Amino acid sequence: MKFKFVISSVLFALTITSVFAQTQLKTGVWRGALKTPSGTEIPFNFDVKDMTGGKQELYVINSTERLRVNDVTTRGDSVFIHMPLFDSEFKLKLEGENLNGQWVRHLGERDVAVEFSAQPNTSWRFVKAPEKPAYNVDGRWSAVIGKGERADTTVGEFKQNGNKLTGTFLTTTGDYRFLEGSVSGDKLYLSCFDGGHAYTFTATIKDAQTLTDGKFYAGASVQEWSAVKDANAKLPDAYSLTALKPGYKKIDFSFKDINGKQVSLQDARYKNKVVIVQILGSWCPNCMDETAYMVNYYKKFRSKGVEVIGLAYERTNDFEKSKKALLQVKNRFNVTYPLLVTGYTSNKAETAKSLPMLTKVVGFPTTIIIDKNGDVRKIHTGFNGPGTGEHYTEFISEFEKLTADLLAESTTAR
Repeated sequence: MKFKFVISSVLFALTITSVFAQTQLKTGVWRGALKTPSGTEIPFNFDVKDMTGGKQELYVINSTERLRVNDVTTRGDSVFIHMPLFDSEFKLKLEGENLNGQWVRHLGERDVAVEFSAQPNTSWRFVKAPEKPAYNVDGRWSAVIGKGERADTTVGEFKQNGNKLTGTFLTTTGDYRFLEGSVSGDKLYLSCFDGGHAYTFTATIKDAQTLTDGKFYAGASVQEWSAVKDANAKLPDAYSLTALKPGYKKIDFSFKDINGKQVSLQDARYKNKVVIVQILGSWCPNCMDETAYMVNYYKKFRSKGVEVIGLAYERTNDFEKSKKALLQVKNRFNVTYPLLVTGYTSNKAETAKSLPMLTKVVGFPTTIIIDKNGDVRKIHTGFNGPGTGEHYTEFISEFEKLTADLLAESTTAR
């Protein structure tokens, strides 16, 4: 009897060990690919690492960015990866060494699932053995994404080193963040995945000055794009796109923070202060880039007389769902200034309705700069994040100089 018990215990231990071994992801660099409805892949790489206690985490790779994902759970042959922002997750099966399943985005009142697969020990992104580049696309380009009323004039900035290609597109409402890909022969490939958005750009390099036959894949959407090289390409002034309506000098609002406390610009905390109001959404990658910057900005300028307020426009009017999404933002970036649940969605018409003194809201994020007298001095549309290189550092320099100038002004009686 005792012998049978020992045998059973050993077999049980071996079974548990076997299951555990099967549910560990292979460490190192993987290639993951989302499959769009058109059949086109949106590929990206990620690096799996072992942690203490048998846990694992991974880092999503986009150019120089490494997005840490530490919520990785395995049960049997099932793998669940919850992204740190944008309320999305992977529901996968480990089949041999590969992963197959879905990426699921939770969009307010509905979920959207996209087919996904991944293979370990794979560091290439688009082409395993690329051809010698026919041209070098390094530099600045004037690019048009979309057609007709949906056409968006952008500025593409690319860096090419051999076959490797990185860069981004600058738009009036922000940038496409860290894009990475390759040039193979006369073909251009770029992609990005950040847990909220997934993009693939392809194009034919007609010559050193022209990109044609471009396709931009984002979820189920496919848009055409093209570009011509232009060292002087630029966008409209980001401070010129949104303004106050005639007769207004100030804005006003009263919304609840994530603890349910009502917050208004009339509160004593904001009297005689330079106040920065962020119009943002937890679903918006450019907003998250701005929040990452704003957290450090607030640390630097709070003691000098600056306050920051985030006004969140989520995918739902539901307070609890919006609160849950904002708590992820707060914890991810260690936000110490108030994040308010406006109760309005990210629909731009609703956003404008919540702040009727504005002419319009062109995009997210929008940043309102208020002086110590409570007057709106500037409104900035969009945010050029760290993926834009010098544009990011130029914005920081300009924004912080503006802050210093406003702090140096005297106040009048209110």
